[in-house]
Formats: sequence, structure tokens, C-alpha cells
Amino acid sequence: MTTNSNPLAMMALDDLRVLEIGDERGAWCGKLLADMGADVIKIEPPEGDPSRQYEPFVDDEPHHERSLFFWYYNTSKRSVVMDFNDRSNADAFLKLVESADIIFDTNTYDPVGRLGVDYHQIMSDNPGLIWCTITNFGFGSVRDDEPHTDLTLAANGGFAWMNGYDDHSLPPVRGGGQQAYHTGSNYAFMSILTALLHRDATGVGQHINVNINASVNVTTEAGSYSWLVSHSTVQRQTGRHAGVAPSMPSQIMCADGRYVNTGIPPRRPAEFGLCYRWLEDEGLLDQLPEAALLLVGAELESFSLADVFRGDNEELLAIFGAGREAFDLLASKLTAYEFFTKAQNFGFQVGVIHSPEEALEDPHFVDRGMQVKVEHPELGRDVIYPGAPYQLTKGSWGITRRPPLLGEHTDEILSELR
Repeated sequence: MTTNSNPLAMMALDDLRVLEIGDERGAWCGKLLADMGADVIKIEPPEGDPSRQYEPFVDDEPHHERSLFFWYYNTSKRSVVMDFNDRSNADAFLKLVESADIIFDTNTYDPVGRLGVDYHQIMSDNPGLIWCTITNFGFGSVRDDEPHTDLTLAANGGFAWMNGYDDHSLPPVRGGGQQAYHTGSNYAFMSILTALLHRDATGVGQHINVNINASVNVTTEAGSYSWLVSHSTVQRQTGRHAGVAPSMPSQIMCADGRYVNTGIPPRRPAEFGLCYRWLEDEGLLDQLPEAALLLVGAELESFSLADVFRGDNEELLAIFGAGREAFDLLASKLTAYEFFTKAQNFGFQVGVIHSPEEALEDPHFVDRGMQVKVEHPELGRDVIYPGAPYQLTKGSWGITRRPPLLGEHTDEILSELR
């Protein structure tokens, strides 16, 4: 069926059972757990998870079993349908809980309240249970009933303010790909793994309260802390870190009309020497009046970026600027891929600006295993999925099954509990 590059290797979490209850805010957390081997049981209402209706659809055919959005976030999971409005399901739910190591929910369907079961009794009866709740502003917050989207959480937490263009007459830009939800899910995933280590040592589980808004806010690099420390507000900059003081532009159109991010320019003496050599190799020395400054930088014993950014040393600022100008010139004379590969060969960190589909086809990503074929028997063909976000030297990662059809495993799982 799938996909694990070494299917005989032990998967990192294959001894764990997880109950996933909620909406797309926590789906990424569930995917990370499931693709690392955990038996993630997605409990859905009779009408199915709302994201089953999200476009785009396979072959542009709207259907709750054809949502590519749902597919991506629900690989390796099993699906059980359970109506939490029907209190006759309480016993079945409690049996599922007894079989689980971890529950995570987004406070969407409220199984405890609707089924009339006692949360405190559940935790008392299952002392090793880890229960993680992912909500917008923290479980129990006075704000948690406010209407929300990934965009509003990204804006409220500070993500959106920091993304966009140097031209501030344009509005901020929301990062694509559900980044606010992903951030909350990542904190939930890391917290669950930490709680598992604690349980391994003590035998005791716990409740984890994940606040998506706070997760976003502490992931704004220097944005939040610049304000907390000095009441300074960072400003968004095209393709580079938001900062209180503007930095030099770094995105350049190459000779083939494609853009690159020129990344981290020379900032060590040896790197200024390499940059000079690269210009010499390309026959471009005479086109950069500041080229001689690169040789001056190469002879320095050390180079302090702190002095550059403070403006304390005009010579260092000029040398640093020469490195940036050299990168801009090289990028303008080479194709995007030539600039990228030659810079990498010299040890500089730069990147081609890809569209998502181009990234998936890039030789680096292909070699890393980012194209994973998953069998879809109901379609009669394989579907390509993005691969692992990380690689493990101990244990393995792999999509063990295609995303589940609605309620596909209800009878199978509930019969195991009888």
C-alpha cells in the first residue's frame, strides 16, 4: 500500500493509541503522530469532519471522500463515526478512552459535556492518560468562543504583521498553509511527546492546554520580544526577517527572469575572499566598483555584524555592503539555478523561489523522499503525497495508509473493545 522507505524498521510511536476529536486546528498534530506510527483514531460526527468538504477535490469532483485538504491532514489515521449528541454512545466512548494513551481535541464536539461523562472521573480512572486540548486562546479562556479563522489567529498573534513587502502601502500577507493552526498543532505535538517522557518516568499522565494565539505570539522571532523589551515595533520586509531597522533587499531577479533569495551574504573574512573569487570566475570584477573592499574584508582577523548593524564602523559597513552588492550582481548575470548551485558550492546559503509544485519536483526534495506514493484502491491508482517533515536515524516515518473513508473503521475498532 505505501510508503515507508524501510517498512521493517520500528516506527517511533507504534505502541501508542491516540483519539483525535476535533476540527482542522488539530489535524496536523494527528498526522504527525499517525505518520510516526501511532494508531490515531479520528472520531467524526455522522456528517463527517467539516474539512471533508474543503476544496480542492480530486478530478474537480466535489465529494466528501475527494477533498485533497482532508486527505493530506489525515494520512495513516482510522475513522470512527460517533454521535456525541446521543448519550447511548457514552459507554463506547469510555471504552475507547480506556484503550487510549493520548486524547487530543479542539473543544469542537465536547464529548464530555454532550455525552454526560465525567472528565475528572475519566482522568482518575486512567491515571496514565495524556489529554491535550488545542483551542484558540486557551481552554477556559473568556475569548475562546470568539469567531475565528486561521487568518484572524495569525493576525492576532502577530504573524501577519511581520509578513509582506517593503512597500507598506500594501497590506500584510498571511502565510499560506494554515500556519497558525500548524503552529498550535506543533506545540501540541511537542507537548505530547514531552508528556510521554514524563509518563515513562512517573507513570502519570496529565492535561495539556495549548493556546494557538500564544503559540503564534511566541513564534514571531524578535517581533514580540522587541516590543516587550524596548517597545520597538518590527517592520515587514520583502523576503527577509522583519526588523526594527530596515535591512538591504535580498530578493533579486536573475538573468532568466526567475527570482532568488540571496540569503545570508558574506559576513566572515574567508567568505569575502570567496565572493571575490566567484566574481573573478564569472568575469564580473570590473562591473563591481566595490570589489576591492571584498579583498580588504578577506584580510581582517574578524568581522563583527554587531558593529555593522550599529553603524559604529563605516569601513565594516562598506565591506558588508560590497558583499551584498556582489551577490546582487552575480544573481542578475546568472540563471536562478546557476546562482543557487554555484552559491551553495561556495558554501553560501541562498535559495531559488519556487512555487509549491516546483518545490515538490526539485531534485533535492525528490532525493530526500518528499514524493510518496500512496495507494488509493477506491480510485484504482496511486496518489503522490508530500513526505516526511524530518528524518529519524532511529525508528522510521511513513504513511501507513491512505486517509480513511468516513466511518471506515467504526465496526472494526468498536468490535475490538467488546
